[in-house]
Amino acid sequence: MRPRPPIKGRGIVSGTGVIVTGLLATLLALIFPIWSYADRSGTGVSVLNAQTVATNYGPLSGLDRDFLTRVRQAGLWELPAGQEAEQKGTTQAVRTAGQHLVQGHTFLDQRVRDVAARLGIELPNEPTAQQRQWLTTLNRAQGVEYDHDFVNIARLAHGKVFSLVAQVRATTRNSLVRALADDANTTVLDHIKVLEATGDVDWDALARNMAAASTPPLVNSPAPPGPTTDPSPAVPVAPTPSATYSLPPAASSPPPQ
Repeated sequence: MRPRPPIKGRGIVSGTGVIVTGLLATLLALIFPIWSYADRSGTGVSVLNAQTVATNYGPLSGLDRDFLTRVRQAGLWELPAGQEAEQKGTTQAVRTAGQHLVQGHTFLDQRVRDVAARLGIELPNEPTAQQRQWLTTLNRAQGVEYDHDFVNIARLAHGKVFSLVAQVRATTRNSLVRALADDANTTVLDHIKVLEATGDVDWDALARNMAAASTPPLVNSPAPPGPTTDPSPAVPVAPTPSATYSLPPAASSPPPQ
């Protein structure tokens, strides 16, 4: 009996087999990126959930607590800096900027201490080493040198915190922190504008400093041991009215060269 000839078109090399193999390869290509990123730390929701604890006002993340700390520390050095600018500024615009810093951070400091108390967060009572150095520099400066140093140090500091406020406002799930971020955004933006209105901002130096500055790490503040004991119900928090200030005339703020 003659052997039966092979039937063409069967097996993995057949047309159907090629199609099936292609579909499997495509499926694996789609699955692999999802699998490979699933366990990587520092991506997606894992960042938002870092050191997150439950509170009566929504989850409180490590970034939220870092934000509270930085708002408090900003007031610890900008309040005395603003008071000094009211006295040592050689122009009305610089003295007005100092007044805004005093008014704005008096308001924000009261707000952040209230929020921290309701969330069970301990706040610092001293400025950072860098902030103390800034105050020392301003204490020693006189005349137009003082104007330049005050405006540019304060403008650099506000530019850095402005990005943090935006990040917290965009990601926080805590109603108290969200309302504080709204107030901080209004206040910091006002300070940026009034500092720029002095006409003393060194835009080139500011750009270099902002480009060289890396994103500061989260403050290593331990998470509270459990849900806070604040008995207040979990209800939406109405925004606190922010203080409003009158800026110097826009004509006194020349555009960047």
